[in-house]
Amino acid sequence: MLAEIRGLNEECGIFGVWGHPDAAQITYYGLHTLQHRGQEGTGMVVTDGLKLKGVKGEGLVAEIFTQEAIQQLDGFGAIGHVRYATAGGGGYENVQPLLFHSQSGSLALAHNGNLVNATALKRQLEGQGSIFQTSSDTEVLAHLIRRGGNAPLEEQVENALTMLKGAYAFLIMTETQLMIALDPNGMRPLSIGRLGDAYVVASETCALDVVGASFVRDVEAGELVIIDDSGIRSERYAMPANQAMCSMEYVYFSRPDSDIQGINVHTARKNLGKRLALEVPIEADVVTGVPDSSISAAIGYAEESGIPYEMGLIKNKYVGRTFIQPSQSLREQGVKMKLSAVRGVVEGKRVIMVDDSIVRGTTSRRIVTMLKEAGATEVHVVISSPPIKNPCFYGIDTSSKEELMAASHSVEEMREIIGADTLTFLSVEGLLDGIGKVSPDENCGQCLACFTGKYPTEIYPSTAKMYEKV
Repeated sequence: MLAEIRGLNEECGIFGVWGHPDAAQITYYGLHTLQHRGQEGTGMVVTDGLKLKGVKGEGLVAEIFTQEAIQQLDGFGAIGHVRYATAGGGGYENVQPLLFHSQSGSLALAHNGNLVNATALKRQLEGQGSIFQTSSDTEVLAHLIRRGGNAPLEEQVENALTMLKGAYAFLIMTETQLMIALDPNGMRPLSIGRLGDAYVVASETCALDVVGASFVRDVEAGELVIIDDSGIRSERYAMPANQAMCSMEYVYFSRPDSDIQGINVHTARKNLGKRLALEVPIEADVVTGVPDSSISAAIGYAEESGIPYEMGLIKNKYVGRTFIQPSQSLREQGVKMKLSAVRGVVEGKRVIMVDDSIVRGTTSRRIVTMLKEAGATEVHVVISSPPIKNPCFYGIDTSSKEELMAASHSVEEMREIIGADTLTFLSVEGLLDGIGKVSPDENCGQCLACFTGKYPTEIYPSTAKMYEKV
């Protein structure tokens, strides 16, 4: 994936296990599988029934969780997190899970998503005496829970969740129980599995597969699941609202071997490519995809069009983490290091280059140039999603609207900027049809806000201001 370079970054990934003697090791494997969802920081908290203990740091899963670190984390329950910084920014203190201690017991939180009313809630809580230790919106939930007085913990959690607005999948762990919560719009994927007598929960089903867990079901919107020594039970803390699963999970973020709401991601992406071929018939010699997330769509385009698929672009997987650089020149250098064109495939050919999205356009321009320098006579760029014209407030690091290429340029202007012979985007209707979400509902249970500007929740002014160009 080239998200790190082009400005479209994954949300975060969460993983938990309850009732397994090697909970830390299982969580390590789960987080490693979810590493694509966040590479800036990772952490894990375990319980042995008496206390919570955690390890976290800035870096990749394999860097932070050494053998020595895993050996320190004895317990039968664990939650873990891989992070890409969105609201609150980076820094060690913001790496999750967040761990809190009090006289009434300890609490650990791991969160995927973004709270659109976090600033307003922080202002309210600080006015009531709260002191925040991080700049992460996740910490808001801990303060809201602890303000529940002497009520049972489950009631405190339910009441706190009703005050949150936005996208969130939460794992909440104490010494004796694990709680799982999904926002009323169901904007984040979250699944439960079984591993022997243990329960496992993960942002993507591929992580269940890797640890050997069998899929049980998806967590429902507005649901609070409680797992402890007595088993598993479910509470409804909010009625499901306008269902709005992030459509970019299917297009880009999730691994192709994951299933979301019963739909295989690879199959959905192939279908998007097939829809592209129907919407955009182009005369060409070869089809190639931008590694890794666009390969499935490129295969689908090739199958539907009858034009052969070829590996015209090669990804170097051993570059390391040099992509974490702020300047545009270094981002473009990162493209050169990460991708190479295969001259023997594209030279003298009319090439259809399939990609999943265009954010700033700088990466697309560099890849088109790369293909032409390798001898491609024509480069036709087809995108397996509609133009991204609006920022995401729910946990995806899209740029401010001013920096989104499609927000201020026509498709023809974009084509000229990236140097392609043609440029075409998939329609919104084609996106929904390819995913398999066609229904009388206009959005078909998908969040399409980055394409249409129609947000499924209220957007607070303080949140929108964070996305304005500085």
